[in-house]
Amino acid sequence: MELEVRHLRALCAIADAGSVHKAARQLGVTQPSLTTQLRRIEHALGAELFARERTGCRPTPVGHEVLSRARPLVAQMAALVSETRAAVARADGARLRVGSTASRALAGWLRGLRGRLPGTDISLHMDVSANSLLRALAVGQLDVAFVHEVEGCPLRIPEGLERRVLMEREPQFVSMARDHPAAAAPVVELTDLADDRWMVDPTVDGEWDGLRRVLGAAGIDPPILHGDYHTAASLIAVGEAVAPCQPTSAAREDMAIRPLRDDPLAVRLFLCHRPDTDADAAYEELATAYREVALRTTTYRQWLLHHNSPLLEAA
Repeated sequence: MELEVRHLRALCAIADAGSVHKAARQLGVTQPSLTTQLRRIEHALGAELFARERTGCRPTPVGHEVLSRARPLVAQMAALVSETRAAVARADGARLRVGSTASRALAGWLRGLRGRLPGTDISLHMDVSANSLLRALAVGQLDVAFVHEVEGCPLRIPEGLERRVLMEREPQFVSMARDHPAAAAPVVELTDLADDRWMVDPTVDGEWDGLRRVLGAAGIDPPILHGDYHTAASLIAVGEAVAPCQPTSAAREDMAIRPLRDDPLAVRLFLCHRPDTDADAAYEELATAYREVALRTTTYRQWLLHHNSPLLEAA
């Protein structure tokens, strides 16, 4: 077996994600296929590259050596591809490659950009990992990236990127079944959820560490379910779990969204771009779209009013 760039990219993804499971999701492949690929690579090199542990994978000494050689090659190949595509785009016309983590402001943002930049080819790449988007931005695969940074869990921002903060501290609310006892109050105490199962997506950068820190500070050690938030919705609706959620999340007939007392969970929202990218239009349209969705969401609008948010002044 001869090693190819895709093999080196897989090794870098596993090292960055800390587990084969997370890396597989980021690469868009199944975990078994990535595990098989890793075994073939190790067999070809005649050495174990990662030590398998209960909490994930960590590079062995040989793995560190291989990664030190692989990363520059992967970055150079990514730069070659992106620069070639950029040259083609310049010849063919204007293009804006947008990256984003999940946000209800996305639809309005894209609509605003298309109206403001007619004739521009606007593409969207979504990823649960903000760090993955920032790496793609750094090597020229994206032009702008809208990401969230969990409080207390700083993102790894590549050198040279610039950022514009949209919300310095966006509170994270909690979603629960409509008939949950805590849903009767407009604001929920963390201690009211001490006996609930909490669900969190560990592939979202900083999400699990941030939640664990806040629960620990409150003296709470509830059972944790790991899974994606699409699955979480069905479990929350029937009372099997509660979960942190964005304040712009819309309530459903079978689900309630409530702020937490003193807002212990929060994220910073910002738009990141390379110095050679004019991000004014992207930022302004993003701010407008976010403001619109925030003010349409009753619970979040009430929170903004209570805290005299600058968003209301801008509106």
